[in-house]
Amino acid sequence: MYLLIIKQFIRSKAVILTTILILVLGLISIFIGNQFLVKQEKAIAEVTRHQQEHIERNVSWIDSDMGLLLYYLRFALINTPDNLTALSIGQRDVNSGIQSVTIRTLEGQKYDTDLNNPTNLQSGNLDFGFVIIYLFPLLVIAFTYDLLSEEKEKGTWRLVAIQSQSVRGYLIKKLSVRAALLYLALFVLFAIAILKLSLPINEVLMAFMALSILYLTFWLALSFWIVSLQRNSSFNLLTLLSLWVALAILLPASVNNFVANQYPVPEALSTMVKQRDGYHEKWDMEQEVTMNKFFAHYPEYQKYPLPEGNFSWLWYYAMQQMGDDESRQQSEAMRKKIMQRERASSAVALFVPTMHTQLIFHDLARSSLDDHLKFLDQTSAFHEKMRLYFYPKIFENASISDVDWKQFKPEYFADKPDINWARSMFPLLLFIIGFALWSIINLKKLKVT
Repeated sequence: MYLLIIKQFIRSKAVILTTILILVLGLISIFIGNQFLVKQEKAIAEVTRHQQEHIERNVSWIDSDMGLLLYYLRFALINTPDNLTALSIGQRDVNSGIQSVTIRTLEGQKYDTDLNNPTNLQSGNLDFGFVIIYLFPLLVIAFTYDLLSEEKEKGTWRLVAIQSQSVRGYLIKKLSVRAALLYLALFVLFAIAILKLSLPINEVLMAFMALSILYLTFWLALSFWIVSLQRNSSFNLLTLLSLWVALAILLPASVNNFVANQYPVPEALSTMVKQRDGYHEKWDMEQEVTMNKFFAHYPEYQKYPLPEGNFSWLWYYAMQQMGDDESRQQSEAMRKKIMQRERASSAVALFVPTMHTQLIFHDLARSSLDDHLKFLDQTSAFHEKMRLYFYPKIFENASISDVDWKQFKPEYFADKPDINWARSMFPLLLFIIGFALWSIINLKKLKVT
């Protein structure tokens, strides 16, 4: 019986063409991911080369004024992409993975992004995660919507029922043949991705693959449940396509709109304004007012007297510091709101398999908003480290030649994904078990006629 079902299924031209199509789209997505990695590697190499040349050039031009030199010098921090990022690019194409900062006010530099074509950003990336989340379900629908109705509409159902020991077993066999082809296509694409992208065989990759398999199984279970309702092919197809539109487009868009309205972020503008005002208004204030606030932040620098005159680098960098200090409250409030959005989206996504799968893909591939926020936190720590290193040299007007400038190479940030197997897999497992049991109950009422 199995052999007959397999022959009947694979001899269909539509099955062959759609399988080839999903494989081609999967290959394209893998090569797009590879191009993204190559682009990132080139950018990292360029930043490394540029920083060395940038420092050497400025040191040769400004050889006697440490404060002026540090006004121009930039130091890079790089959020190195994991190879798995190629499978789920996420927000990596929107949020820059390279921060090149001076020791001046940080808030105005943290949110600088690369120049990108807005049309490309609007359309998004055809990465492998997109193929799994949006295209594989369409293949599931195409393969399974007429699992039972085809037999009834062709008039062969009565004959099949007579020849089969169990009509439910026969339907499950038909479903398993289709599932096997889908899983095979998925495994072939994963094998190609592992070879092409040099993906390490580790727990993160295993979690990514396991989630992909469960997501595919969810759609198979959902489709089988619709089939178990014993309606005609048109009803099954329209219902499944409607569910795909709802789960893949309408619900995620609605959740995004709800979360954005529930947690507005006016602090995004007020942080920038407060940072600029916190610095610029100091030009019109008494120097002692600025210095008192600066020394309250850094009491260890009280030993440096304020030079006489209208301008000094001690006062200037104190003003820059105040720009960050006075915008810190707005900055922290903005980060809190963004984290609230992320937590709310993750909570709702537990009940929306498409959203849940996409968010977990991004977490595993280190292309999520949470990963970028961690990178921004590391940028703040990196910026503070550079300030603390150079402030004494500026205030003492140390000799530029005494500093080993070759030691300042780009630093790297790489956060290891925190894999929560239960949270990642359980929601999909719950849906799969629920639809499977519901389908079995429905099939107990299956009519032979």
